[in-house]
Amino acid sequence: PVEATDDAFWDQFWADTATSVQDVFALVPAAEIRAVREESPSNLATLCYKAVEKLVQGAESGCHTEKERQIVLNCCRLLTRILPYIFEDPDWRGFFWSTVPGAGRGGGDEDDENARPLAESLLLAVADLLFCPDFTVQSHRRSTVDTAEDIHSIDSCEYIWEAGVGFAHSPQPNYIHDLNRTELLKLLLTCFSEAMYLPPSSDSSNTNPWVQFFCSTENRHALPLFTSLLNVVCAYDPVGYGIPYNHLLFSDYREPLVEEAAQVLIVTLDYDSSTSSSPTVDGTTTGTAMDDVDPPGPDNLFVNYLSRIHREEDFQFILKGVARLLSNPLVQTYLPNSAKKIQFHQELLVLFWKLCDFNKKFLFFVLKSSDVLDILVPILYFLNDARADQSRVGLMHIGVFILLLLSGERNFGVRLNKPYSVRVPMDIPVFTGTHADLLIIVFHKIITSGHQRLQPLFDCLLTIVVNVSPYLKSLSMVAANKLLHLLEAFSTTWFLFSAVQNHHLVFFLLEVFNNIIQYQFDGNSNLVYAVIRKRNVFHQLANLPTDSQAIQKGLQRKKKTPEPISRTNSQDGVSMEGSRPAAPAEPGTLKTSLVATPGIDKLTEKSQVSEDGTMRSLEPESSQPPPEGNPPPAVSDGEPWSGETSLPRRDRRRLSSASSSGQWTPTPDWVMSWKSKLPLQTIMRLLQVLVPQVEKICIDKGLTDESEILKFLQHGTLVGLLPVPHPILIRKYQANSGTAMWFRTYMWGVIYLRNVDPPIWYDTDVKLFEIQRV
Repeated sequence: PVEATDDAFWDQFWADTATSVQDVFALVPAAEIRAVREESPSNLATLCYKAVEKLVQGAESGCHTEKERQIVLNCCRLLTRILPYIFEDPDWRGFFWSTVPGAGRGGGDEDDENARPLAESLLLAVADLLFCPDFTVQSHRRSTVDTAEDIHSIDSCEYIWEAGVGFAHSPQPNYIHDLNRTELLKLLLTCFSEAMYLPPSSDSSNTNPWVQFFCSTENRHALPLFTSLLNVVCAYDPVGYGIPYNHLLFSDYREPLVEEAAQVLIVTLDYDSSTSSSPTVDGTTTGTAMDDVDPPGPDNLFVNYLSRIHREEDFQFILKGVARLLSNPLVQTYLPNSAKKIQFHQELLVLFWKLCDFNKKFLFFVLKSSDVLDILVPILYFLNDARADQSRVGLMHIGVFILLLLSGERNFGVRLNKPYSVRVPMDIPVFTGTHADLLIIVFHKIITSGHQRLQPLFDCLLTIVVNVSPYLKSLSMVAANKLLHLLEAFSTTWFLFSAVQNHHLVFFLLEVFNNIIQYQFDGNSNLVYAVIRKRNVFHQLANLPTDSQAIQKGLQRKKKTPEPISRTNSQDGVSMEGSRPAAPAEPGTLKTSLVATPGIDKLTEKSQVSEDGTMRSLEPESSQPPPEGNPPPAVSDGEPWSGETSLPRRDRRRLSSASSSGQWTPTPDWVMSWKSKLPLQTIMRLLQVLVPQVEKICIDKGLTDESEILKFLQHGTLVGLLPVPHPILIRKYQANSGTAMWFRTYMWGVIYLRNVDPPIWYDTDVKLFEIQRV
């Protein structure tokens, strides 16, 4: 053991030379940290006390000299290196929450100061250092060291890092300040990462004590820091002044800061809104001020501030910034690689999700104009691009979750009617049509040519299409054919009989056709024509055999069709020019496991749209498709679809009964129970009326030409011939602790994999997820 008072020994860790964070990681190997932790714990404890003490001193003094700044940065790097090894050992986990012995503070005069746990001293010091004039922010005074600003008297709100929400002044960019902020934020993120070392639990009271303290009123810089992080992210423009190849000529110090800011921001916003009295649209909670002593809204100030943003220009700034950054990877210029490609789109998607989830006014603002399409197109691009890559299952999920959330609002469906003219090179068939066509074509591509672990998302994808279907004014022929191809694939007997919940997909698709025929018949001659052409699919469904022999025969066919959905007959046509096909993950790619997502019935609640456009939520009893024999639990991302279990034992337990483990077999009663509820009346009536008319035209005019038939259908009408229109059902996303847990594992998995230089958590014993090689 080395005495805490032996300054000469301890100072060598931070006072000697300028070492980069990469050097610290190279010079302090994992094995040595673990050895000190096991063999001389008191030395490791003293090292942590001392390093925190230096940060506290730096924050107190305001870091006026170069030497002080150097010490602060070295301590910062050292703690970033050591903390994960303290978190991975359960015996050490409480260490930072114990109070510092008086000796570490130089005398016991300040008793109340000594009562602060080490973690709190560390977090408050970092917060102070992030607003330290001439170190992390531009000083407002022309000053010599004598008249330097007193760190305690400065109002950090005047030092917000970037113009934007609630702050109009844009400080001069200073790359040294950006670098220093980035290092401090890295340390902050490392403090918060204790969450990675606890196994996933649905217990929402499991709050992260580091985040909880940092985002509480104890942190006097909470508001300016929240604002700085948000503004730095949303104001960032990677293309800069548009000089091609500029990123090759000089490095961009802002980008690492923006990435770090985005990661710190989403971690501080990790908050389960389903269990709390979450703020309502106007920022108040549901109770009145009289019922409750606490201020309205969560005690996490970052969540609170986010939920209270309300000015239109702030919303505009945030939305424009997020859309600009999400579209950045799609920007195809004539000069390949001429614009810098950002890599932090997953963090941006989590941030966008949090904004919509915690701030309903922001969600309505997004849907108020067609700006929502600037978010939709990049999401569809990422979904299409990642569909074959097993390491990006999480990205597929979050993209689909965001679209599910948006699709619960009528305005989203209405916006989708805008013609799609921006040609982002995507590997999908060429079509002329609207954003709705783009959405359907991409979803079809994911379902027919994505990898098998995406099957749990099929319900979600089709729910989104159902939610928007009553508002789609005219589908293109390509999109109409895609929808019918899906119905054809999902209504084969082997698919319907091979898993307990597969028929739900047919119900969703029939609901889509019914909504369009009942509410948007006039503009949708392409879809009506496609339905007439594929009428045998509907007749086969109506006459689905229900006897045991036929069920067995249907299941036999499965063995001959190894592909879940054949790609033939999907009228694929030519892909758009400049597109690259979705590639599987490179061998050796790391991925992190995810917890299972709740099934669609838990993820959404049904609302009925009444005549005047208002929604009322429905009682769960009347749910349809029918809840026959409980559907299996949601499947984790690691679920193979057929019987092969290529997974660690822990995931295998979650394999649903439907996944061919053989416990469940289809029976005639079971088939009858849902076949009798198939909503085929509207379509059958349409076929009964239109098929003879179309056939007559063909015979009379000797026609084989589609355009004449389409012209006839455009002018046809079914007024008075169809059954009474059914009420529109919308399945709106509802927050629950299952999705909150999913977001936590996904977010930390992304942060773990993205922090490779230096590799902060690599090779430590994380418990929140498993790291697997693809």
